[in-house]
Amino acid sequence: MKRPARIDTRRRLQMLVAVLGLGCCSLVVRAIDLQYLDKAFYQQQGDARFLRDLPMAVSRGMITDRHGEPLAVSSPVESIWVNPQELLPEPDRLGDLAAALAIDEPVLRDRIEQRAEREFVYLRRGMNPDDAQAILALEIPGVYSQREFRRFYPQGEVMAHVLGFTNIDEHGQEGLELAFDSWLAGTEGTKRVIRDRRGHIVENVDLIRAPQPGRDLRLSIDKRLQYLAFRELKHALLENRAASGSVVVLDIRNGEILAMVNQPSYNPNARDGSAVDARRNRAITDVFEPGSVIKTFTVAAALETGRVRPDTQIETSPGFITVGGHTINDIHNYGTVTTTRLLTKSSNVAAIKLAMDMPSEHLHDVLRRFGFGAATGSGFPGEAAGVLTAPQGWGTLEKATISFGYGLSVTALQLAQAYAAIGNGGQMVTPTFLHGTPPQSRAVIDPDIAAQLMAMLETVTGSEGTAKTAAVPGFRTAGKTGTSRRAVAGGYQKRYISSFAGLVPASQPRFAAVVILNDPTGGAYYGGSVAAPVFGRMMEGALRVMDVPPDRVDQWLAAVPPSQTPVSPDAAAEAVPDLPQVMRGRP
Repeated sequence: MKRPARIDTRRRLQMLVAVLGLGCCSLVVRAIDLQYLDKAFYQQQGDARFLRDLPMAVSRGMITDRHGEPLAVSSPVESIWVNPQELLPEPDRLGDLAAALAIDEPVLRDRIEQRAEREFVYLRRGMNPDDAQAILALEIPGVYSQREFRRFYPQGEVMAHVLGFTNIDEHGQEGLELAFDSWLAGTEGTKRVIRDRRGHIVENVDLIRAPQPGRDLRLSIDKRLQYLAFRELKHALLENRAASGSVVVLDIRNGEILAMVNQPSYNPNARDGSAVDARRNRAITDVFEPGSVIKTFTVAAALETGRVRPDTQIETSPGFITVGGHTINDIHNYGTVTTTRLLTKSSNVAAIKLAMDMPSEHLHDVLRRFGFGAATGSGFPGEAAGVLTAPQGWGTLEKATISFGYGLSVTALQLAQAYAAIGNGGQMVTPTFLHGTPPQSRAVIDPDIAAQLMAMLETVTGSEGTAKTAAVPGFRTAGKTGTSRRAVAGGYQKRYISSFAGLVPASQPRFAAVVILNDPTGGAYYGGSVAAPVFGRMMEGALRVMDVPPDRVDQWLAAVPPSQTPVSPDAAAEAVPDLPQVMRGRP
């Protein structure tokens, strides 16, 4: 029997050692390759799977009124997003996600599948943080949340036209939110983090860019006056069945805009369903032919010539005048009137005669100096400049109509600025929405003429004037009414614009205010019947709230019921009817 071949154990052991040695060498070479030669590549690949650069949401600056009361604030919210590449391999979890988001599952599936190549898709933005956390608790693959901020406007429609609003990314879209977007927005930060396979942050690696919060903005608006103006304007629209209206209140001394409201308004916290037409700030963007409120500046131009004084007599009989083949009437035949009575009774005939007695260039120059035909410089987006044509193009009829407020167009803010200049001794201040900014002013008329105009305008709110309802008890009140027809293609309709521009207290003017009502259909439409009462009620409350002492103390004391003890002007601020406590400065 043949003996089996002898196994060479030694040789096999040597071969095994050689194979193991080669394997170890390969591992060493591979380790060197990973750790030194291709370290950067593999580090990048690892980071791509677990390291993420995440944005750090930053809060938009708060907007406050002049007293620091919040008007626009940013609240933290959560936004749910998904990585389709992580969720689609788990189709059985789509139903849970759809139910949590209150979305039909087919709709959600289509939305995610159409974006399957992406790594980031928003599912729901601006959620309550608790609701977002409930969705994350389901631990659905690829579903994450992100901290964001949402703008909130505590005053709602009262401040809507001044503030405007932001979009879902907190970028200003209208109003002061747009005008001061770069100031309010701030700069988003970035941080580098490590996430586990479920997307949870396990480590903050680095702060790449620190977030810079937006800066706060303090407005000149007084929330209490804003409410008063809003309340009275809304009441007037309902009472007179008017289509729309605007109110502007200025601080005469520094041009600060204390209140600016429009009707109809909208709620900036819930804009869906609101009419686009209701979102524009009519007090700044809408122009109109002002009517008789312009007569004040026609008189100013006449006084400046030196040929006319407040007591100069003007013949208006028989109550109408024919110019360029057109007959222009007064409401009554006022006979012979003084320049002062021209404003008291608002005589068209007398205004025309004054205009015809001065060069067109001079009348144009005065109107231009008072800011008509140019934007006020308030900085509000979309501000209109109005229309004031060059005097070279004025015919006799054009010059006549301009003298009583037709043939030119203005905004409510322009009118308020111009009347404020009269109350400020002839110094016109650029209106501003910011509190505490140094006023920018220029002289537009001699202080003596401004004082004469103030005295003349006081008669308009007197017993024989067209604006008795604008008078504020206890305060000397000056102003001018206006009523104009709305222009349409081919002529004028029987649709009216009622206006009143006023100054209080007349002895030392503090406030200038303009009230505009468009298309009143409740029967009355004259400015003295429709717009002037709004001014009177609004400024009665405003003067009390702002602690302005009365300049007709005898009348003010006489108005106190006998059973009551007269109170000081400071205490009178507490007596504003129907004014909520929060609007009187109480917590």
